[in-house]
Amino acid sequence: MALNHLRLLQPLLCRSLIQRIRSPVAVSAVVNVRPSVLPGTVQLPAAVCRFYGTKKDKAKGSSAKVKINSALVEDIINLEEVKEEMASVVYLLKDDFTRSLNIRTSPGALDHIIVATCDGKFPLNELGQVSMKSSHLLIVNMSNFPEAVTAATRALRECSMNLNPEVDGTIIKVPIPKVSREHRENLAKTAKQLSNKAKESLRSVRSNAVSQVKKAKEGHSEDILRLIEKQIQQMTDDITAEIDKQLAVKTKELLG
Repeated sequence: MALNHLRLLQPLLCRSLIQRIRSPVAVSAVVNVRPSVLPGTVQLPAAVCRFYGTKKDKAKGSSAKVKINSALVEDIINLEEVKEEMASVVYLLKDDFTRSLNIRTSPGALDHIIVATCDGKFPLNELGQVSMKSSHLLIVNMSNFPEAVTAATRALRECSMNLNPEVDGTIIKVPIPKVSREHRENLAKTAKQLSNKAKESLRSVRSNAVSQVKKAKEGHSEDILRLIEKQIQQMTDDITAEIDKQLAVKTKELLG
């Protein structure tokens, strides 16, 4: 008989349980539950965020993005300074491309050439006045530093521009060779070398930044340190992609 009564009460008990689960009070109680922070542990700052990729991103194998508020971790590392150092690598690469790999004749085409003298190393345009005689001839007037004529001529001959300078007193005549296909291909190879050098500089910046983060193990959460390292790697990946982009643009310009 007791079993029969229990069977009669079963539907009532089920309805009561369902109402309890659906109750706004119960839901509110569940939502408002926050994990307590145990003594000795570090809670992640609110501004350290993870940005999860879309299904399309996950299909490509990309990992979740991390964005950290630099101000909250400046006691560990100055991420803005790291960002500026990495950006300067791209700036210097663009400058090298402009100065060393320009197939258009102009007085500024010789600005990158460094002359080694007895008094030190100096840019050619600080020792002599460079002017354009014609579209295929540049003139370097060395009258202000006649003692550096030999050194300047050697620097012009040894540079990567395939030049054959001619000396006439304190005047250096620099015929600009016609840009052949072979010369364009050599310039493209130089562009590749310069981009690889830029990547080496970038890796050096990244390595120094990661080392600085690892030195801050004491007193900081390992989770935060890992997130910072991931942020640094993301910054490195972005600059690497920019270097590859600049190389592709320059290569297309050189090869036509």
